[in-house]
Order: sequence, then structure tokens, then C-alpha cells
Amino acid sequence: MDRGLAAPPHHTFSGRDQSVLVEVRVQSLGLDRSTNTPVVILQEVDGSRVLPIWIGPGEASAIAMHMAEMEFTRPLTHDLLVSVLKGLGGSVQKVIITRVENSTYFAELIVKRNGEVLALDARPSDSIALALRVDAKIFAADALLERTAVEISDEESAPDEAGGGGSSREAPQEMGPEELKEHLRRLNPEDFGRFTP
Repeated sequence: MDRGLAAPPHHTFSGRDQSVLVEVRVQSLGLDRSTNTPVVILQEVDGSRVLPIWIGPGEASAIAMHMAEMEFTRPLTHDLLVSVLKGLGGSVQKVIITRVENSTYFAELIVKRNGEVLALDARPSDSIALALRVDAKIFAADALLERTAVEISDEESAPDEAGGGGSSREAPQEMGPEELKEHLRRLNPEDFGRFTP
């Protein structure tokens, strides 16, 4: 789930080793029909690996409305936060999805203000909604994308129960985005559908 409450509220970004970072983009929004929980699917920009993150409906709506280019006469919460940051002289530089602990994803919102760069603890869903509004880049730790790829590979190469366990399906060395999305759709018990606000 997309929580992220344990880290300190903010700290000065020190450029510490965060493993290898990979630029990702929002590939799509889905709905896990088994739990009716929205899922944002991030895909690496220069590859086919994906990172699904289960998020709240409010944040999913904020992401979906921006992607659909819906405009409102009054600012919504994420639009307001962008205005507040700008009013205080800050700007969102990038978003980093840093780690996952106990099924909770953690992110940092990298903000520059008065020459100082701050890393603010934030939920990935809020961070993504903000990044989309200011065209900031989104990054994920390579280990998170690799972990998803390994889980998919393990699933694909598991013995086929219907065949008595004697045969195994091998995962293709490289799946295209649509194939990987289809694979995520088939993972038990998840069955992704389209999310609409």
C-alpha cells in the first residue's frame, strides 16, 4: 500500500547513495477488482519493467483527472499544494520512489527553495500527482523494478499445476509493456480494470 508515515517529515537532501535510480512514467491506472483498490502502474522510460503501486481513491482521482486534462474553476488539493510551493519560492525538482517496507511504498519529493534542496517524505501517490502537475521527472530505485521483474519471472517459470508439475512456462527474456501489463492482469488474485475518477 501507499502509506509512508514512519520517516521524518523532511530533511535536507544530502545526495546519499539511494542505489541506482531509473526514470519512470505513469503508464496507466488500474483497479484491483479483488479489493477495489486503485493501482498506478509506473513503467521505466527506457525499458519495459513496471512497478505497480496500490494507492487511495482520492489520489488516483487526482492523477486520473490530470491525465485526462480535466480543468476546474477552483484548485483541488494537489493544485493548491503546487501553488503554495510556488508562493513560498519553491519548486518540485523530481520525485523518487525510494523503497518498500511491509507492503508500504515510500517516496521523497525533492524540492528546491532559495538554493537549498530538500527531500520531503511523501506518499508516492501524492508525489506522482504533484510531479504530473509541474512536469517533474519521476524516478524509482532500480531494486524496486528489479524486484517486480523477479516476482514476474518466478511466477512465469513456476510449474504448471494443470500439467502435473512436469512442464514449466518460461518467461520471455524481455516483455513488452502490453505483455507485462497483461501479465499483471493475470496475477492471482489481482485482476486489474480501468480506474475512472
